[in-house]
Amino acid sequence: MNFLMALIINGPIKSFCYRRLQYLSSKFQMHVLLNEMKELAAQKKVPHRDFYNIRKVDTHIHASSCMNQKHLLRFIKRAMKKHLDEIVHVEKGKEQTLKEVFETMNLTAYDLSVDTLDVHADRNTFHRFDKFNAKYNPIGESILREIFIKTDNRISGKYFAHIIKEVMSDLEESKYQNAELRLSIYGRSRDEWDKLARWAVNHRVHSNNVRWLVQVPRLFDVYRTKKQLANFQEMLENIFLPLYEATIHPAQHPELHLFLEHVDGFDSVDDESKPEHHIFNLDSPLPGNWVEEDNPPYSYYLYYMYANMTVLNHLRR
Repeated sequence: MNFLMALIINGPIKSFCYRRLQYLSSKFQMHVLLNEMKELAAQKKVPHRDFYNIRKVDTHIHASSCMNQKHLLRFIKRAMKKHLDEIVHVEKGKEQTLKEVFETMNLTAYDLSVDTLDVHADRNTFHRFDKFNAKYNPIGESILREIFIKTDNRISGKYFAHIIKEVMSDLEESKYQNAELRLSIYGRSRDEWDKLARWAVNHRVHSNNVRWLVQVPRLFDVYRTKKQLANFQEMLENIFLPLYEATIHPAQHPELHLFLEHVDGFDSVDDESKPEHHIFNLDSPLPGNWVEEDNPPYSYYLYYMYANMTVLNHLRR
């Protein structure tokens, strides 16, 4: 790893890579100029196929942002018309209806628009992970994120399931569009998997046009600072032990056993612009001994996640 880091910052290598990329870009432009019309003619000779009836897959879509902003706006307005008196939130021990939640924000369905919703990731979010994350809060209110695009809330993720099923229905109607949607497992507690699986199974959130991927945010330092985890080993156990148990004893985790049939893989996510301690070698502490409040390096996360995924894949064959 140290050798690779040294290569990355080596001046002559950076110059060579830049010139190489410029050369390849120019070579591709030359290819386009010489062969564009030939490829277009060959494409037209393929019967019964064009861009709209070949299968396409969106491969990195967060489930909480799989709908467009107009779709989310329509859904929220519809909920405000049909479910105003439904209890959707608990604030300081007091239950709140959807109507009361919007009254605290001095908003009505008439006031809502795409602009006030403000969930579109525009150019201002580029290289600004804080602003990007804020776009997941409709109208800038985290309470609306919890109500409408969370799986674990007062209404057991009912609204979130409904809007995802509408997106799935649109994909099925188009026939040739597919998506890999991301759901999060944080590794803070052992029951996260069962809660997520219960939500997916109870609401029947599945489609032949959709496969699930599970993303694990690299937030150990946050949980350790809040004393939610004792060490990194506990986080790994919270993520992987339920999967081993559901594989070996499916009757003990029936919903999770069903849900895993629709899960294709894992992803590791965080703010990649943050500086980190890159060294991961034989002197690095084992997960059970990683008790400091600093986040392990990206390579550390990937190594132990890969090791567990390898065991899990062999176990599930």
